[in-house]
Parts: sequence; C-alpha cells; structure tokens
Amino acid sequence: MENILSILVFFPVIAGLLGFVVNKKSIRAYGITVVTIEFLLSLWLWFGFDMGNAGMQFIEMVPLIPSIGVSYYLGVDGISLFIIIMTTLMTLIGMASMGETKNIKNMIITLLFLEMTMIGVFVALDAIIFYLFWELSLVPMLYIIGAWGGPKRIYASIKFFLYTFTGSLIMLVGMLYIAYHYHEITGVWSFAITDWYRVIFDDLSMQLWLFAAFFIGFAIKVPMFPFHTWIPYAHGQAPTIGSVILAAVLLKMGTYGFIRFSLPMFPDAAVMAITPIAVLSLIMIVYTAMIAYAQKDMKQVIAYSSVSHMGIIMLGLFAMNAEGLSGSVFQMLSHGIVSGALFMLVGMIYERRHTKLLSEFGGLATVMPKFAIIFGVMLMASVGLPLTIGFVGEFLVLLGFYKVSPMMTILAGTSIILGAVYMLRVMKLTFFGPLDNEENMKLKDLNKRETWSLIPLVGIVIWLGVYPKPVLTPIDNSVNALLTFMDEKAITQEAKDMIVTVKSNKSTTGGK
Repeated sequence: MENILSILVFFPVIAGLLGFVVNKKSIRAYGITVVTIEFLLSLWLWFGFDMGNAGMQFIEMVPLIPSIGVSYYLGVDGISLFIIIMTTLMTLIGMASMGETKNIKNMIITLLFLEMTMIGVFVALDAIIFYLFWELSLVPMLYIIGAWGGPKRIYASIKFFLYTFTGSLIMLVGMLYIAYHYHEITGVWSFAITDWYRVIFDDLSMQLWLFAAFFIGFAIKVPMFPFHTWIPYAHGQAPTIGSVILAAVLLKMGTYGFIRFSLPMFPDAAVMAITPIAVLSLIMIVYTAMIAYAQKDMKQVIAYSSVSHMGIIMLGLFAMNAEGLSGSVFQMLSHGIVSGALFMLVGMIYERRHTKLLSEFGGLATVMPKFAIIFGVMLMASVGLPLTIGFVGEFLVLLGFYKVSPMMTILAGTSIILGAVYMLRVMKLTFFGPLDNEENMKLKDLNKRETWSLIPLVGIVIWLGVYPKPVLTPIDNSVNALLTFMDEKAITQEAKDMIVTVKSNKSTTGGK
C-alpha cells in the first residue's frame, strides 16, 4: 500500500476529530474500532516489510520548506517496525480494557491524538518533523494525567511536562547546530536525518557537546538516573491507561532516540560515554529495584520496576555489539508488553477495591484465580524467567555487555535476583496467605472484557519467549547495518576497536 506510513500517522487523529460528533454511548465502540484498524495497518506494514533489507523502507518524502531543507520524510527499518506494532497493540489493548471513567469521550479522543504523535516519532526521518511529534506527544499525556489522575495529578502533570519539555529544548539546540554545520559543509540546508548521518565530526569536543545535548533530552524521557524523579509521580497519579501508554511506549522514545540520533551521528562520543552511562544504568537497575522492594503501593512497585528494567535497555544500547543492541531493542518490546500488562492488572484490582496498598490484600488467588494466573505469568516475564519474553532481551543484553565489562555485567545481573525478590513479595502479599479481609471476599474475578484484553499479551509473552526469531531477525539486520556504519564513521581507533561489526563478530540473533 502506498503512503502506508502517512495513513498510520494521520488515521487516528482524523478519526479523533470525527469522534467529536459521535454520541457518548457509541464512543467506546468507535474508539476500539479505530485503534483495531490502526493495529491491523501496522501488521500490514510487517507483512510487506522486506526482512532481508536492513535499510529504510516505505519511504515517503515531500518538501515542506525547501529554503531551509525541512521535508515530510518518513521511513521504517527493522528497529522501528516492531516498536510501531507494539505501540498500536498496546493502545488497542489499553483502550479495550479501560473501565468506566468520567468524560470517556474526551479520554478516547485524547488517546487517538496521542497515538498519532507516538507513531509519528517512530517513523519521522526529518529532525524537525521528529521534534514536532516528540513535543506534541507531551500535550495529550499532560491532559490524561491532569484531567483523569489522582489527588496530586496537577503537580504530577506539570512536573512531567517541565522535565521533558526542558530536555527537548536542549535537544533542539543540538539539532539546529547540526543543520547549521551541515550547511557550512555542503552549502545547502537539510534536516533529513539520513543526510546528517553523512556528516563526520572531526572535532571530538564538538561530538561530545552534541552528544550531551541529545543525551539530556533522551535521558529525561527514558528516564535515566538522576533525571527519573518525575516518573513515580506520573505513574502514581496517572489513570491506568495513562500508566500503560507511558510505560509501554513513551519511555521507549528516549531509548529509540539514542539509536536513531546519538549512536550513528556521534560514534566516538558514544564510545567515550560507555562507562559513565553504564554506571548510571547500574544505579537505575540496582537502586530503583531496592526502592521498589520498599514500596507499600502496588502501582509504585511496578513503576520503580519499570525504571530498573529501562536500565537494562540502556546498558545494551551502549554494548557496541550486535548481541547487546539487538537484545536492547527486543527488551524495549518486552518491557512495553509486560509493564503495560502489569499496570493494567493493577488498574483492574484498583477498580474493584479503590486501593493499591499491599497491606489491604491477601489470599486473592482464592477468589480471583484467573487474575492470579495472568498476574503470575507477567510477573515471571518481568523477572526474566526462561521461555518468556523477558528472558530473551535480558540474556542478550547481558551477553553483549559482558564483552565490554564482566564486572559491570555481574552487577547488572543482580537485577534478575532483585526483581524476583520484590515481585515475588508482591505476589505473596497479594494472592497468598489468609483471606481475612471481608471486602476482598466479595471481589469478582476478571470479566470477559478484561480476560480477552489480557489473553493476547499472555500469548505474546510465551510465543516470543519460546520462538523470538521472527522479531529478532529483522532487528538484527538493522542493528548490524548500524554497527557497520558507526565503525566506518568513527574517527578514533579506540572507537573502531570498541564497535564490534559483522566483520569481526558473529551475532547470536540472526547470523552474519
């Protein structure tokens, strides 16, 4: 299909505008229909994707402001393909599982606008278009937290906006400088990311400054330590659907930005940043896991667990080899599905009891067996149990980073143990022990809507844990192409020695 990417981007927002004329009784069915069509379109993208082609596909380019080189430039590769599919899937599942809420019409229209901005980020190949979608994504999420959140929702939404908007402005300064530098070299203006890839920054200090500008914007979004303080408030106050989308998709914009901008544009600076970023990632992994264990609120446990697992993803991004990078991208998908499902499950129990405190539960496996089984599956995937989706990405990340630093990898590996400790604690306090609270005795198990929303996620968790090849192969092809490009572009021998390309390393995820 021609212009499939434009359809994916703008179909939700057009449907959202039409949603204003849909009556309140029909808006839920309307919204689910729209996001279902969007998901099917993303699957069509997968079926039409050339798995043997590591470059950009489905390219669309229309000049917008030729005088300064701004174009409507879209494309996808093996890395962005599955992030797009995950985005459409989690939006569909989140909307389908959403319970009764005030102003549901406004909520659904807001979600459709948010989906447009998220897809736009992952398909944009022009820096200005990327930046516009990046910034626009803040508005619907700000509204979701501020309008439907908890008692401290205004504080949480403003903090979320200020943190991410400030980082974005610094990133914009870096983008404008690169465009100026490209003009100085070539005599023409261009904001096309693929044009920028051809620019070699011989001045290492310039690379470092530009890397830092992009790092701040992406690190806040991830969120990396010490820029993570907005995330507990955002998750704690956001409604369930807000936490699902935030954890599953919005955080991945940061890690995706590192892949699309920081690594290919500044390979020498990226290599120099391996150790400091690894240290920050280890703090994310261990420190937030310990905080998660200390939480009394079930949702906050999942929130801090999410940050800890994002540390694993960051570690893999800077392994500079196929195992680490491919594992990191796969872990982005795993984290999105598993953390999104866990937030959905917490939301379902909150709708029944209007509390998230672990002390209020106990023995729920007796009255909610289906809920307990699905929660247990997602819990095991979260801690990286073999034959679940969580194991594949974590194993590849640790395998890849072991080649960089065995000691740091051993420390990172404690995430599996720490994750098991705090997640099993949640399982024990929630589902086992005596059922001695009268309000818990009256709880109803998952209804049909909730069950059918969660079953596809359970299936994906097991399918990609047992047989990840269909997803890993195209990811690995694009990762290998990225590493080869970084090796050719690097100006220092240290960087060339650190970046492990297809010529000198055999990938475990797809062959060379």
